Amino acid sequence: MTTRMLLLLLMLVGGAGFAQQDNTAQQESIDARINGAVEPAAKVISGLVFTPIGCYGESNPETREQAANDPYADRCAQQGKNPIPFIVVWLIFAAALFTLFFRFINIRGVRHAMELVRGKFYDPSAPGEVTHFQALSTALSGTVGLGNIAGVAVAVSIGGPGATFWMVLAGFLGMSSKFVECTLGVKYRNINADGTVSGGPMYYLSKGLAERGPGLAMLGKVLAVMFAILCIGGSIGGGNIFQANQSFTQLVNITGGDSSWLADKGWLYGMVVAFLVGLVIIGGIKGIARVTSKIVPFMGIIYVIAGLVIIMVNYSAIPSAFGSIISGAFSPEGVTGGFVGVLIQGFRRAAFSNEAGVGSAAIAHSAVKTREPITEGLVALYEPFVDTVVVCTITALVIIITGSYDSSGTIGGVELTSAAFGSSISWFPWVLTLAVLLFAFSTLISWSYYGLKAWTYLFGESRLMDLMYKSIFLIFIIIGSTMQLGAVVDFSDAMILAMAFPNIVGLYFLLPVVQRELNSYWKRYKSGQLVQAKDIA
Repeated sequence: MTTRMLLLLLMLVGGAGFAQQDNTAQQESIDARINGAVEPAAKVISGLVFTPIGCYGESNPETREQAANDPYADRCAQQGKNPIPFIVVWLIFAAALFTLFFRFINIRGVRHAMELVRGKFYDPSAPGEVTHFQALSTALSGTVGLGNIAGVAVAVSIGGPGATFWMVLAGFLGMSSKFVECTLGVKYRNINADGTVSGGPMYYLSKGLAERGPGLAMLGKVLAVMFAILCIGGSIGGGNIFQANQSFTQLVNITGGDSSWLADKGWLYGMVVAFLVGLVIIGGIKGIARVTSKIVPFMGIIYVIAGLVIIMVNYSAIPSAFGSIISGAFSPEGVTGGFVGVLIQGFRRAAFSNEAGVGSAAIAHSAVKTREPITEGLVALYEPFVDTVVVCTITALVIIITGSYDSSGTIGGVELTSAAFGSSISWFPWVLTLAVLLFAFSTLISWSYYGLKAWTYLFGESRLMDLMYKSIFLIFIIIGSTMQLGAVVDFSDAMILAMAFPNIVGLYFLLPVVQRELNSYWKRYKSGQLVQAKDIA
């Protein structure tokens, strides 16, 4: 029944989209109206999230001209300077603090984390729904996406090769943030009567802070509701509209651009993707985990191998590339804002890419089968490592080695990365397109789960609420494929990053809880008291 209802909704929306293709002017008018209606609110919220705590360098003439005509422009833009966004400092400071507080758990916990991923201590009778590997794959599918391809290109083209160094450092620090939030996600999760799991920041903010005393109970509830609202908005925008729109754009570009047969058939692409996503998400986290545990390794291998081939084809440029990364990190030349400019670009890209501190991944990790919360915190260490240290670095190296970052600025984002791949082997943009489509698809199904859990936290666990959210999510895939709603996407991206405000506030209060869990577990691990999978009957 649920499947038939979802497919019927898709057919109705798809039919409406098809009918709109015959009236381009009307479609553009609808786009403009929606964009105009949302833009004021989007500007205000984006302004709050990206509030600058300082300014550096001189912005380019185009940015200064836009700021002069934009009543919502921040003070740095109005002064003709570049902003240092508070959200970036908020995320990086927390990551650095967690790294020091837990004595570099992002180094000493990596070896045991691999043992957990491989199932050495896996207990199939433990409460939960998925294995450590499946939980990690689901979380990775939500973070490893178009940001790794498009966003890195922007960071390197603006900040130069040195941005790569700071990007990797931020990813390394972000491993500690993931450790904290994913440990708490399992610690305070709800195991429902049917065996399904509901977890994430909504639960550890409300339940965890309530344990700290009645004075923090109300704060915890407020932070939990705030997080859930932001998560729903982010799942529809950055986790849905942006993914559908940008993957369709790349597909059109590779098949002929404006002359492509697909150029005016975003509705058709949206229907196909929505149908495929619907088939997966109807099965819940188990269905999502089964798919992501296969797609994530496959798409990761494809992208990394493609990147390594490009790097090896240009092997003679490898020493100079690493030299420019190191020198550019501390003594950048020709980069707006100098040292501060390149540092901000690197940190900003890493923060936006791996979402460490945002709290979204804790929703997926909380579904793991385990009796030890700390185990999933350790497994989560690999998420920023793969996302930022590996995938983002491969992208950056391809762009640097091929010299694409010296572009005049006529192309950017995924198109710049595509040009870098195609500069060595002409047909490699097709490989990149496959990676883009897989990245987008996996991000869609993971964020559908994040949004669903936030939705049911606010409106209750029921089949009706489940169906309602999934229907809305699938409909927006079609809308995202056919519309260019810049303000809506800006608004939604801001909501994703804004999730870090309530989340990190709660993490600070709950650090002693994680510390106790870690001390207890680590002592038993070192003394050999943990039961291994081979010893479980």
